[in-house]
Amino acid sequence: MAGLLLTLYAPLLIHWVDGWLNKSISTEHEYYSHGLIGLPFAAYLCWSNRDRWQELPNQSHITGLVGLIAGVLLYLSGVTNAVNLSFPIILIGLCLWLKGLPGLKLQAFPLLLVFLATPTDVPYLIAPYTLPLQEFIAGTAGFILLQFNMSVRVDQIYLYVNDQIVEVAPYCAGLKMLFTSLYVGLILVYWTGVWNSRSKTGSFFLSVIFISVSANIIRNTLLTFFHGTGRDQAFDWLHDGWGGDLYSACMLGLLVLLLRVIDQWLSSDSAELEVQQ
Repeated sequence: MAGLLLTLYAPLLIHWVDGWLNKSISTEHEYYSHGLIGLPFAAYLCWSNRDRWQELPNQSHITGLVGLIAGVLLYLSGVTNAVNLSFPIILIGLCLWLKGLPGLKLQAFPLLLVFLATPTDVPYLIAPYTLPLQEFIAGTAGFILLQFNMSVRVDQIYLYVNDQIVEVAPYCAGLKMLFTSLYVGLILVYWTGVWNSRSKTGSFFLSVIFISVSANIIRNTLLTFFHGTGRDQAFDWLHDGWGGDLYSACMLGLLVLLLRVIDQWLSSDSAELEVQQ
C-alpha cells in the first residue's frame, strides 16, 4: 500500500516541492509553499502516532471506501486541482477504511496540515475581492513615505513616486504571507499545547493577522521607496530575490516569540486571578 501511494504521489510531491523552492510553479500554487514546513511535520506526527495507530482495532467505515473511490476518480481525471485534492482525500479514505473513525481522529491534525498544504485555485478565486485591502496598503504606504518628505501620490492601488508607478497588485496584498503565518501559527499552537486555551489561541491568531498585515505594509512601503528612488537592485532583491524569503522568515520567527509572550502573559494573569479568589 505504501509502495502504491509512493508510485502515485511521489512525482506530484516532487513537483510541488520543486515549484515551491525554485518558484517554478504557478502563482496560485506558490501560495502553498508553507507545505515545505507542514508536510514533513505531518509525516513526523504520523510516525510518532504509529504505536497508538497499531493499538487501534482494525475496523472499516463505509465512508472510507467512498473516499478511496472518490480519490481515485479525481486522480484519473487529469485535472490539476482534482489530482492535487485526491492526495488528502485518499489519505482520509485509508484512515477510515483501515481503522474507522478512531483512526481518522488520531490522524486528524496531520491530515489537516496535508489538506491545507494541497495547492488549489482558492487564491485565484479570492484575488478579485482583495481590492479594499490593496487600497488600504497603498494608502498606508503612501502616508508612511510622506512622513519622510517624499513626493508621493496615491490613486487607489497605485503609488506615484518621482514619476515612477508602483502597483499594489492582488498578489501583493499579502495573502501569501497571511496564509503562511496562519499555517505556521496552527503548527505552533498544536506543538506547544496552547490550543487547549481558547483565550491564548484567539489572542495569538488575532496578533498573527495584525503582524502579517503590518509586515506586508512595511514591505510594500520599502518596495515603493526602492522603485521610486531608482534602487532597482534592492527592489528586485526584496520583491523576487532571497530578500523576500529572508523577510518572511524573520516574520515567522517573530511568531514564535509572540506565542511565548502571549502564553506567559495570559498564564500569569490566570495565576493572579486564582490567587485573588
